[in-house]
Amino acid sequence: MKIRAKHPHQMLLKEVNPVIRFLIVSDVLIVGAAAMLFALFVEDFIVGGDAMVISIAMAIYLFSRSILQIPIATLIDKIKGEKDDYFLMVFFSTVAAVSILTYLIIDQPWQLFLVQLLLGISTAATYPSYMAIFTRHIDKHKEGTEWGIYYTFTDLGSAVLAMIGGFIVTTFGFSALIVSVAAISVLGSLLLVPIRSSLR
Repeated sequence: MKIRAKHPHQMLLKEVNPVIRFLIVSDVLIVGAAAMLFALFVEDFIVGGDAMVISIAMAIYLFSRSILQIPIATLIDKIKGEKDDYFLMVFFSTVAAVSILTYLIIDQPWQLFLVQLLLGISTAATYPSYMAIFTRHIDKHKEGTEWGIYYTFTDLGSAVLAMIGGFIVTTFGFSALIVSVAAISVLGSLLLVPIRSSLR
């Protein structure tokens, strides 16, 4: 078995097809923006907010996302073509990004729970759609490499943006953090637009 040598530029996005390239860059921003929200845990923006409130909020997000992902994934698999996948991905990515702005006006635990539920539903629709399109367009014989590039870039992006988020919230305040997260998330969603012409 011949082992192909890997050049440094192959570990970047230069040789990745445009659909995969835009998907990766988009998720670097969206996942990284979510990592910036870790700074929320040090902000007292919810009246009566404590570790239990944060735990319930996270549980609501994860539970709603978990129970809805498989039904949504099954639905998009039954519909031929990628238009449904693309619509769900772009629409709910944008919904999630805009929903972040509600953190600026909520101050009660029940309001936080509703926002987390909305984010859970949005992510449940976005994630299977994203992965379906990514899987179909991944370059042949580069499956391992391109999944590796995806996770490497998103993890590094999350690490960098999480630190930036901490700096923003301690320097400029909670509102600046939320606006920054929403703006980065919207930009990530907009980067999904160019791939439309390449869908099947």
